[in-house]
Amino acid sequence: MSLRKILYIFLFLIISNGCQSQSDQPKYAVAILNTPVLNTGDFESVFGGRNGSSVKVDKSGLIREMEFIAFPNTVFEILEVIPKGDYNIYKITTDDYPYNSSDLFIDSRFVKTLDTLPEQRELVLPDKKEILEKLNSLDGYGYMWGGNYGDGIEQLLEFYQPASEPDVHTKDLWSLKGVDCSGLIYQATNGSTPRNTSTLINYGEGLDIAGKSASQIAAMLQPLDLIVWSGHVIIVYDENTVIESTGDAGVHKSDLTSRLKSIMREKTPVNDWDSTSGKRFVVRRWYF
Repeated sequence: MSLRKILYIFLFLIISNGCQSQSDQPKYAVAILNTPVLNTGDFESVFGGRNGSSVKVDKSGLIREMEFIAFPNTVFEILEVIPKGDYNIYKITTDDYPYNSSDLFIDSRFVKTLDTLPEQRELVLPDKKEILEKLNSLDGYGYMWGGNYGDGIEQLLEFYQPASEPDVHTKDLWSLKGVDCSGLIYQATNGSTPRNTSTLINYGEGLDIAGKSASQIAAMLQPLDLIVWSGHVIIVYDENTVIESTGDAGVHKSDLTSRLKSIMREKTPVNDWDSTSGKRFVVRRWYF
């Protein structure tokens, strides 16, 4: 056999094996646990860091690699498989998070894989009473950037074991305990509302609040109305109270009219977010 023929056979085998390995990769995944979705495939740098005992945070103490927590039965399309020894990291997309600002990644231990596209997660919106009870149950929880499952994910401490026993604060960070502002309403509605404020600003119907005072606006509002701008959302809890999650205070309630007055020192009430620019806010009614 000639050398050229041997080389052709060798190249054919390499190409064939490459195609086979690509075709063997799973195409879809379904969450079997609450699944952290990050904007980096390097989970170990986030949960463990250089010393194996710390969580990667920015100067504000936030895990900026966090995007959101996908609830069980969330469907993912797998774009790439990154082997990590006894598990994989999957680069994914999902209809539950239609924000394309960065690549998204999950850990294979939180999901099961499939070769055919499964049914999307069923969105079951609780009734108003149940949503309000869930909001109330989260009062007092801490703030977690990208968090929408207040009790956190204990499996992260198992899958990415700390090199030493973490203190309470580190353990809460490691398990992603707490919720952010839009994560608060996302959890209370079982993931039936949009995950980010960039969508909430146009969600439901806008109320006619332009030119009105804080007291006039407060009188118009009903439970579950959203006081929202790009970057933050506040939820009307009852006729006198709002609930929200902020970085400095976590999930907490405050007086509705007083909170509106504080907002209106810096922002102008408008009926439609896209109707103007500048520092502004809208009220969206979505639960009818």
